[in-house]
Amino acid sequence: MSEAIDIGQVRELAREFASEQLRPYVEHWDRDRELPSETLDALAELGFYGMLIGEEHGGMGFDLPTYLAALEELAWGEPVITLLLSIHNAFGSLILDHGSDAQKSRWLEAMAGGRERACFALSEENAGSDAASLAARATRDGGGWRIVGEKKWVTHGSRATVALVAARTSDDGARGVSLFLVPTATAGVTVVQRETTLGLRAADVVTLKLDVRVDGDALLGQMGKGFAYAMQGLDRGRLGIAAQAIGIAQAALDHAQAYAAERRQFDTAIREFEAIQFKLADMATRIEAARSLLHAAARAPSTQRSAMAKLFASETAMWVTTQAVQIFGGYGYMRDYPVEKLMRDAKATEIYEGTNEIQRVVIARALYA
Repeated sequence: MSEAIDIGQVRELAREFASEQLRPYVEHWDRDRELPSETLDALAELGFYGMLIGEEHGGMGFDLPTYLAALEELAWGEPVITLLLSIHNAFGSLILDHGSDAQKSRWLEAMAGGRERACFALSEENAGSDAASLAARATRDGGGWRIVGEKKWVTHGSRATVALVAARTSDDGARGVSLFLVPTATAGVTVVQRETTLGLRAADVVTLKLDVRVDGDALLGQMGKGFAYAMQGLDRGRLGIAAQAIGIAQAALDHAQAYAAERRQFDTAIREFEAIQFKLADMATRIEAARSLLHAAARAPSTQRSAMAKLFASETAMWVTTQAVQIFGGYGYMRDYPVEKLMRDAKATEIYEGTNEIQRVVIARALYA
């Protein structure tokens, strides 16, 4: 990371962007289920697409704590932004770690600048938590590959320019899965439908149908190592989702704190009531604990710590946003107020990048490793 940039400066830059270019429009985007291209372009101009890509490839080269601080602040503004950037940067990291020199040259600088935008096509209708059971298949086709299958819940799938596609190259269980870099404009990549989601409604979550031929150099890393690579990507992605969850929770606390100071009942601001004070105190404490756990995981990354951070932060977000709705009372249940959206958004963090039930399995297994 450049010596001229520190974590405080990055957090301030991200909070300023979130305050000015995200927060004022989130209800509109939620209602219309759309993110404007201008907002995504502005992210690219500030370098947010290249946070984990090194300066030698045109990126910012942030360390993990700095990257996660930026994601948290952006999620405070609009959580969909953090979701897109978390996927994009995890994708870039996999190319850095496992890509050929040609793949790095082809993709990384363009990804860092936001000219190429990524999605991850892993899950299928019958392969969610059990990702090793996926059915999409890649077979040799001359010097290239033919990939056939259908991928579910592909975030940013209709706007991304490149998909990281997990496909089976043999029947050897998890060891039969490989990853492929597939430009989405390639003939045979079709968006079948866009899903209607409870929260994060501005994200385009789609089903992709694949019957596509790609060149031999589309294979990322070694054949049969795709499942291991995907799990590595999920380790980093889970940290991004934890940051997203903390940003959601912090936004909910900020709204609840302000509302409690303004709302009066029985001629008294409700912030003076002990029941409200205890809620706010518990909300703030859980957020700070989640933030501390996340940054401990960022300083010493491991699969277990990533799972812990994602588990605790996502459940904190769900709990805090529920308390925020309660503090707002009847108004909290209305679309006219911001906390109901945050509660809907928070729920997703307990599900994607591995459900929290899977996180507990990962953590428990590590205890006996």
